[in-house]
Amino acid sequence: MMRAYNHYYLEDVMNNLAAMFDCAANVVHYDISVFYEMFLASGVAAQIEMGNPRYLSGLSGIELMHIVFKKCSDKDVQDIDYHPFERTPEYWAGWALAYYQWFTAKSFTYIQRNGLDIKTLISLYPTLHEADLSKVVETADTIIERHIAESRSILKTLRKQLHLTQSKLAELSGVSLRMIQAYEQGDQDIRKAEAQTVFALSKALGCKAEVILE
Repeated sequence: MMRAYNHYYLEDVMNNLAAMFDCAANVVHYDISVFYEMFLASGVAAQIEMGNPRYLSGLSGIELMHIVFKKCSDKDVQDIDYHPFERTPEYWAGWALAYYQWFTAKSFTYIQRNGLDIKTLISLYPTLHEADLSKVVETADTIIERHIAESRSILKTLRKQLHLTQSKLAELSGVSLRMIQAYEQGDQDIRKAEAQTVFALSKALGCKAEVILE
């Protein structure tokens, strides 16, 4: 598997993401799920995925957090005094996330949208924080695979029950064929689709919108 950067950078990235999430959650007291979305939107995640050396080890975790806040909010975090004394669940989640993203070469967005959001990862802390990283990867893979299977089954099962092709469903609903394929393949989470998209699909399938979102 081709990874974006050499494993020699990995420890720095793991420690930096650990500190970034820990500080955002426990020092700045920012909602961790909102911060994760900001992390994605800021471009910091993309720079790590591309293997930009400055974002891998040229900046500290706190400096990365500053960039995220500066680009995605008006919150002033310049005078933060961060001295971690222990591995909090948020610290561990950032540490494990960095490893999983590097190991699998999946984007942070893909990981988040396919069931392994930051709060789910934090919930694994009690059982996995002392486990080998291979166990973290195994558990994360299982969560994502289950999520994709569930997402596929919802729309695909309803469509096939009506003997509709993906193209026909696109025609009836007005939702693009590309989006329907993305929902069925798990590349997009239909439970996070816009309300009008869900409504259009449910109308074409003759079911309530809640059924598609189950």
